[in-house]
Amino acid sequence: MHLQSIRLIQYKNYKEAHVAFSSQINCFLGENGSGKTNLLDAIFYLSFTKSADQAQDLQCILHEADFFSIKGTFSQNQKERTVLCAYQAGKKKSIKLDNKPYKRASEHIGKFPTVLIAPNDTDVIRGTSEDRRKFFDAIISQVNQSYLNNLIAYNHALKQRNSLLKQFAEQDRFDADLLEPFTRQLLDLGQKVYEVRKEFIAVFKPLLVKHYAMLSGQRETIEIDYESDFSEGIEEKFRHSQKKDLILKRTNRGTHKDEFVFLMDGKPVKKFGSQGQQKSYLIALKLANFDFLKNELGVKPILLLDDIFDKLDDLRIEKLIQMVASDAFGQIFVTDARPERSISIFEKIKQEHKLFTVSQGKVEVRKQIQ
Repeated sequence: MHLQSIRLIQYKNYKEAHVAFSSQINCFLGENGSGKTNLLDAIFYLSFTKSADQAQDLQCILHEADFFSIKGTFSQNQKERTVLCAYQAGKKKSIKLDNKPYKRASEHIGKFPTVLIAPNDTDVIRGTSEDRRKFFDAIISQVNQSYLNNLIAYNHALKQRNSLLKQFAEQDRFDADLLEPFTRQLLDLGQKVYEVRKEFIAVFKPLLVKHYAMLSGQRETIEIDYESDFSEGIEEKFRHSQKKDLILKRTNRGTHKDEFVFLMDGKPVKKFGSQGQQKSYLIALKLANFDFLKNELGVKPILLLDDIFDKLDDLRIEKLIQMVASDAFGQIFVTDARPERSISIFEKIKQEHKLFTVSQGKVEVRKQIQ
């Protein structure tokens, strides 16, 4: 599977652009703010039906415009597939595959698997437990539609239960019979979410350890621990937490509190890892993400590498490029604000690659090596 071309209309800083890609390596070169990341984000949108860095579609529309559209043409199983994502201010966005609209955008997730490594991904390492849950949920949802449906239903039940807790506080009353159905939903759905996450981590962990060892030259040992209220005695935990729930007006137990702890030599990476070690851990997470999707779906995901070389020492860059140049990956997209660095790196790679110059929302082919 690979992306043959993309057409943007009024997406972020692109008034209009039509770009054809290499099926192997594509590198976008240009100054910061030129639109390199926005181009990767448009590719991400074609897979996930949302932007990687903007919570609202309205924020993705070109300044002073009122809509955007992204059209991507993929080659998949020797067949041409077209994905169209469009949004007009004040209206529901439209997602179509081969000109057929989806009833729900979530039905598209996993059809064109993509892995993005971006600078703001460090939130996965340094941020909250919610950042880490979102990261892993996005991976699992691409291979397990039932998991995604259960997760959506769980979050809906959680929102309803929290709303009821707020009503109790505002009305200075409590009705256990009203609360019980939502508690039961969280227990039932949460158990299903927990079981899938637990099985996933058991498969994911060896992939993570392998990639970090390759990147670091085995200089450090890493681990990942999964902590959940559902590991034991969840009903008792919910019952004991009810008083606290009423006081705080929110649900304090459940899979929405799950945590994934990243360790290096037995210590939290978040607190004790250097910038280079944290970025290496992040890259290993994303490459493990790639391997997991490849193994589960039987297809190599598209790999998006945004400003990937920053904060990596020469050894880690060399190890990363060795992996990129291998047959382990399919189509790759890279951005770099230092053209001379990428040109030097890709001159050593025998794989087909295409270099683009990006400037002020315009994309031009700089060089193509076949």
